Amino acid sequence: MLNIFKSLFRFGESQSLSKYSSLVQDINSLEDSLIKLSDLELYSKTEAFYDRISKGETLDSLLVECFAVVRESAKRNLGQRHFDTQLMGGIALHQGKIAEMKTGEGKTLVSTLAVYLNAIKREGVHVVTVNDYLARRDTVWMGPIYSKLGLTVGCLQHDSAYIYKLEGDKQDITSHLQAVSRLHMGQTVNLDLIILEIIWRLILITKFREISDMQ
Repeated sequence: MLNIFKSLFRFGESQSLSKYSSLVQDINSLEDSLIKLSDLELYSKTEAFYDRISKGETLDSLLVECFAVVRESAKRNLGQRHFDTQLMGGIALHQGKIAEMKTGEGKTLVSTLAVYLNAIKREGVHVVTVNDYLARRDTVWMGPIYSKLGLTVGCLQHDSAYIYKLEGDKQDITSHLQAVSRLHMGQTVNLDLIILEIIWRLILITKFREISDMQ
């Protein structure tokens, strides 16, 4: 009986990987055209995605284009290019699945794909990480990817809150973080993305409204 279950799980995994591989090929096919865009043209892609969502398109229908745009932003602003396996991890996260990756395989970069895609609905996205340090670090580290695509980013901690600023000293994390009150963060700041710390050792993506209801 156990062998039957193992076979079923392996079959399910192979089916998913086959679908992911097809999507990755589609994402890769857009790379050459995006390279030719100016920074302003790449930035304007976000507004175009907003418009398409408002007209009834789904996030799944935009996945290929959004992932390709995020990868191009990462290349330009961080000097990092998402590998195919990282694209697959981003697809899995968007689908609400657990993407297990080892230390050093680029989990933080993977999350940018699903975060950006889900932010296109303009409902906000939370990225939950292990502790205050990682929340601050990841806000500043990945911030340029989002900022250069027109998204606003914040960092929420157990006793403080910050808004990400693109301008600042690359050697000084704090220079990119503008302190605001937690009340200000929750009531008056319209953010696309908030990175916060939580005691559980997991990373997950959830809609802003859902996590707000939990608080």
